Amino acid sequence: MTGQNRMLRQLQLWDADGSEHGWSVRQSARARRLSVRVFRTGGVEIVVPPRTSPRRVSEFVSQQREWIELHRRRALPVASWPLPPEALALTAIGEEWRCTRVAGPGPVRLRELPGCELQLSGRLEDRSRLRLVLVNWLVEHARQRLEPLLRALAAQMAVVPARLQVRCQRSRWGSCSRRRTISLNVCLLFQRPEVLRYLIIHELVHLRYMNHSARFWTEVARFQPDWKALDRELLQGWRRAPSWMFR
Repeated sequence: MTGQNRMLRQLQLWDADGSEHGWSVRQSARARRLSVRVFRTGGVEIVVPPRTSPRRVSEFVSQQREWIELHRRRALPVASWPLPPEALALTAIGEEWRCTRVAGPGPVRLRELPGCELQLSGRLEDRSRLRLVLVNWLVEHARQRLEPLLRALAAQMAVVPARLQVRCQRSRWGSCSRRRTISLNVCLLFQRPEVLRYLIIHELVHLRYMNHSARFWTEVARFQPDWKALDRELLQGWRRAPSWMFR
């Protein structure tokens, strides 16, 4: 890690009057411009392209401060997060699951019932366990539903991934390892199908180019001509993921 990268990771943003905001700054090789997102918890993340100077980041935050503060005020307090949810709209795969609650003794359990219904039972006031049970179900469900799509797109593109891995991550939508493992974020389930398809194509192209060179983007455009618009949409995709998925 270069000295500049360390500085970016450790950067603390300050108001003109000297009050500190412990916001995070994340460098992304995919980013072409500076962007900001405000989580429903009130947390703020600034995403920057490589080699962005701390001064440029501070200028960007100053320009966006009014928007940031507006959305921070709108952020829901943790205590009001809707957990368990009444429903899970998995837009990317066209499914909507109803969630029914059966409070009682014992640990939180989840059962799939006919008609896209999830039954949650046990000590539902145990929010930590409840969150874990729901996230684990979403991860496994995503793996089952996304595997066929990944294999179909890989066949069209004449590439062969080794395996699919699904994770719940807060800062990365997907990745491709040198061992040809494709990793996808479970939060992709809450995006539009077109966005999901673009992200999978993006990672599959990395099987040919393990970089973001001009040849890489030319190959992405061959299979997804409108990738630029979808990439911009994906930058805001965290707003579509339920806030309870993250601690």
